[in-house]
Amino acid sequence: MAEHTPSETEHTPVLIVGGSLVGLTTSLLLARYGVANTVVEKHRGTAIHPRAASFHQRTMEVFRHAGVQEIVEEAAAGEFVQNGAIVAVESLCGAELQYFYRSWNEGVEDLSITPRLFITQVGLEPLLRDAAQEQGATHLFGTEVIGLQQDGSGVTTRIRDRDSGEERVIRSQYVVAADGAHSAIRADLGIDMPGHGSADCVTIYFGADMTEMIGDRNLSVIYVLHPELLGFFRFSFDRQSGFLSIFSVTDPITGGKADLGADVTEDQAVAWVRMALGCDADTPVRIDSIQHWEASAGCASAFSRGRVFLAGDSAHTMPPTGGWGGNTGVADAHNLAWKLAAVVNGHAGPGLLDSYDQERRPAALMTVEQAYAIYAGRYAERSTQDTRALAAPRPAEDIELGAVYRSTALSGSAALYGDGDEADTRDPRAPRVPVGARIPHVPVTVGGVALSTHDLFTGTLSLLVGADGDGWAHAAQQLADEGVPLSAYTIGEAAEVSAPDAAVRDALGLDAAGALLVRPDGVLAWRGVGGEDAARRLREALDEVLAAPSAAMA
Repeated sequence: MAEHTPSETEHTPVLIVGGSLVGLTTSLLLARYGVANTVVEKHRGTAIHPRAASFHQRTMEVFRHAGVQEIVEEAAAGEFVQNGAIVAVESLCGAELQYFYRSWNEGVEDLSITPRLFITQVGLEPLLRDAAQEQGATHLFGTEVIGLQQDGSGVTTRIRDRDSGEERVIRSQYVVAADGAHSAIRADLGIDMPGHGSADCVTIYFGADMTEMIGDRNLSVIYVLHPELLGFFRFSFDRQSGFLSIFSVTDPITGGKADLGADVTEDQAVAWVRMALGCDADTPVRIDSIQHWEASAGCASAFSRGRVFLAGDSAHTMPPTGGWGGNTGVADAHNLAWKLAAVVNGHAGPGLLDSYDQERRPAALMTVEQAYAIYAGRYAERSTQDTRALAAPRPAEDIELGAVYRSTALSGSAALYGDGDEADTRDPRAPRVPVGARIPHVPVTVGGVALSTHDLFTGTLSLLVGADGDGWAHAAQQLADEGVPLSAYTIGEAAEVSAPDAAVRDALGLDAAGALLVRPDGVLAWRGVGGEDAARRLREALDEVLAAPSAAMA
């Protein structure tokens, strides 16, 4: 084989290893914030199997923030009937055992301007890829990392084109490792992944006419709790195909478990699909593909080392029940991207990046334990799973929208979480949002256009000012004139951002003479009470949040 020596070193501010859901979301957000970035992905294209089909309200807020909500919703509508039920059955044609949701957005419609929805990664990832590339991101598919070395000023990464064998060297300020559950970069960094272990599973992609079996039911996710098979279904829009993910299969005579890590014959796959469907033994079933995978639950002991950051499955893994895995990865991207942009663009000190681990690791650990508890709890009566150590369940909306961060990127934040601590959560309906939590969705009107408070938070810090907070608005304008990236909005019934005074006071906890400093990810960073000495107090809050003196940010 001919040797391919690297050409001269290329440069990019941020290199992202992994071009699936989390890597592409990170790339898109960085591009939106004006940061050039390069994605390296070993596969030759985006996802070819329909994984991670459920996306939560917070994730859809991120996609709205990134400018792709509408195209994602359009694509989703072509794949699934939205807002269906999540149900447990003995088989599709058999007894219905429990409805977890009659409709997936039931009870949470007013918590966000965006709904939960279903879309596969097959449909989603090309949208994220194209949007990021349109804004200047560089994506290298079919390319693998063969070496990575960091020093005090950056990271040198060697990559190789899998087809041509050509090697290249890329120098970046930072690297985001979104290279999956078996992350080679995490292993090279010596970061372990403690957790609950893993179990072999299999997903069968199949074709069958399920029109009569489904009937008039709008079913989004169907958990199968058959005496001999545990798993779940998702079906295509036309009810002519779908996939069955199987957690375990039990022999009814011996009680033994099938080895799902071993090869599965087509005849076995057909029999298992028919069992889960509960259909006749001669019902035509076509097997399109059989994929082996592991259900695991773990959280990395660190989310960064030096200039390299873990995101998505490289940082945490969790069972598919509840759909938390991909959504938690998008939350990583949302948290990290604005911080990288602020440092790369010279608006914050490098210390800001310390808050990524401080915030996301406790939040991810909490979500891992909740996802594992859902997985074990739903199958406890039909498995050997020991449920004694399961986390106490938290409401889904609290996990989705109510995580409370503690970090050095929050002015006046409570003490940091300990290494093994899970993040606190709050009811997103609760009044007076605390520092470290997501700003609630409050409907607002700006220039006659109906929007959300979340539409105010773009790529810069934002100051929400009460109706009598002229001193805060003036202080924010002074800082903006000095070059500090800060936007200010007066909010109230008669203000430029129109919202009911009661909602401003109760949901946001914003007094008429006060101010709220909100980060680009929609998290409350600081609350200013009263208007005295506004300029000094605001400058000090910015210095604390951004880990840099304001003079250096200008």
